[in-house]
Amino acid sequence: MEPSPTIEFSNTGKVLFPSLGITKGRVIEYYIRMAPRMLPHLEDRAVMLHRFPEGVDHEGFYEKDAPAGTPSWVTTAVHHSETADRDIHYIVCDRPETLAWLANLASLELHVTLSRVGNPRVPLFAFFDLDPQPPAQFPEAAEVALQLRDLLVEAGVRSYLKTSGKKGLHVLIPLEEKYTFRQVRDAVHSAGILLSRRSDRVVHEASSRAKRPGSVLVDYAQNAAWKTMICPYSLRAREEATVSMPISWQALESGARPEDFNIGTVSSKMDDPWRGILSDRQEIWTESE
Repeated sequence: MEPSPTIEFSNTGKVLFPSLGITKGRVIEYYIRMAPRMLPHLEDRAVMLHRFPEGVDHEGFYEKDAPAGTPSWVTTAVHHSETADRDIHYIVCDRPETLAWLANLASLELHVTLSRVGNPRVPLFAFFDLDPQPPAQFPEAAEVALQLRDLLVEAGVRSYLKTSGKKGLHVLIPLEEKYTFRQVRDAVHSAGILLSRRSDRVVHEASSRAKRPGSVLVDYAQNAAWKTMICPYSLRAREEATVSMPISWQALESGARPEDFNIGTVSSKMDDPWRGILSDRQEIWTESE
């Protein structure tokens, strides 16, 4: 059996969330604790890092490429970016030690692709990003999420929900691995259009009313190869140290809020409303249907 790698943690007393006094050491501890919940959503998928080495009160930076000094035991996957005309060496977080190492880099946020690194153009999920436009806030996003759930139920589709960790909500449908991103993007877009016809609250990205103040945007654009979403249970780089938290539809109806889920309240022992999501592969309507 291969021995577990040794990780040298550094500067663990560095405060990364100043308003709460949360140190890098506590962030590392959180990710080690949540590894059993997070790894199924990370392994075999490319990760984009959002790092805040000086804390959330300073500007962070995104990092796609594995940084200099990446240990040899960390799994990576190479993707040639035609836009950048270069190879990108993505990290694949497939073991607890990698998750702990990423936390030591002050990678507060972990963003994952919607497809496997070995099959990057075949989506695992359909992804609805519900983004309330000011002055709309989370309650308006929750209202639209429930309308979307009902629309999907009418279509015979089972959907899963998580908070974005900010003011929005994410709705996902696990898919049979036989669709293209174009098909899925068109399906998500079509659902947004239909929802906008049912509710004045809803706009979709292609609409002339997109981002109308007080509306909720049903954003479909992230349904594309190598685009990412925030990983379930990832921290968000906010003063409140919130978490992008899988929740049940019942919890949303009962008044769950993003601020309920943070580094201090989220535990790997909590009920998992996403239990079975990775095996619940479904058909989805397409543009041709």
